[in-house]
Amino acid sequence: MNAIVPEVKQTDPRPADSSEAPISYRPMLSEAAVELCDLTKRLGTRAVLDGVNLAILKGETLSVIGGSGAGKSVLLKHIVGLMKPDRGVVKVHGVDVSSGDRQALEDARRKIGFCFQGSALLNSLSVFENVALPLREQETLAEEEIRRRVEEKLALVGLSDAGQKLPSEISGGMKKRVGLARAIIRNPQIILYDEPTAGLDPVMGTAINDLILDMQKKLTVSSVLVTHDMSSAFRVSNRIAMLVKGRIVKLGTPAEFKASDDPMVQQFIYGESEGPLTRPSA
Repeated sequence: MNAIVPEVKQTDPRPADSSEAPISYRPMLSEAAVELCDLTKRLGTRAVLDGVNLAILKGETLSVIGGSGAGKSVLLKHIVGLMKPDRGVVKVHGVDVSSGDRQALEDARRKIGFCFQGSALLNSLSVFENVALPLREQETLAEEEIRRRVEEKLALVGLSDAGQKLPSEISGGMKKRVGLARAIIRNPQIILYDEPTAGLDPVMGTAINDLILDMQKKLTVSSVLVTHDMSSAFRVSNRIAMLVKGRIVKLGTPAEFKASDDPMVQQFIYGESEGPLTRPSA
C-alpha cells in the first residue's frame, strides 16, 4: 500500500509558492500515526522540504533515506514540533500539531520518543539519571515509580547492570541503547530515530537494528527512521521513502526498492559514484 497523502488543491489563484495561500486538504488516512501534507520549508533561498506528502501508518516502521542535505532530519524536526512549516500540515494521530496550538503540540509530544543521532547524553549524569531525566522534568512521580520505570526500560534494551555508569564509561553502541531507553521512558506511541546506526561498526549496527525490531514488536509502536544506511533500512522497514531535494521520489517496500529500475534509486542503494544524484544540474 502506497500511503501517500493525496495531493492538495489550492483554493485561490495566488502562486503555489505563497506561504499565505489558503489550502483545502482532502481527508487523510484514518489509520495514520503521522501525516505530512504539502509540507514545505525553506531555509534561506533553498527549499529543504518541497511539498512533501506522506503518511506513516500505525504500527509500521518507515525509513526515510536520502543523501546529506536532502531534508531528512528537517522532516523529523517538523514531526516533533522543533520546526514549523512555511506551508502545509503535520498531524499526529489526527491532530494538527503545526497550527500553533501549544497544547496540541505538547499533547503530541507526549506520544513521541526521539532518539538523537549522537545519543545526546549528559556526561555529568549516570546512565540511570539520563534515562530518568524526562520523568523528572515532565512528570510528577514518586521516586519509587521513577526507579521502577527506569529499571524496566534499561532491562528492555539490555542494560540492566549499567545504570550507575557514566556515559564516558560505556561504548558507542551502549550509548545508543541508553538513548533509546530514554526515548521510550514515557511509553510513547511513536519513536523517531535520527541515524540510529551512524558511527557504529557493522556488528553493533546490526544489534541496534535488531533492537529497533524488538521495540516495534514488544511496544507496538510506529517508528520513523532517518538513515543513509541501506542495510539498516532494508532490515527494519515495512516501507521506505526516498527524499531527494526536498521531495519524495519513491515510496515502497524494501523489495520494491531492490527491484526498482529507477536510476536515482539504483545509484543510492548501491552507493554508486556516477548517476543522476551526482550529475550537475543543468
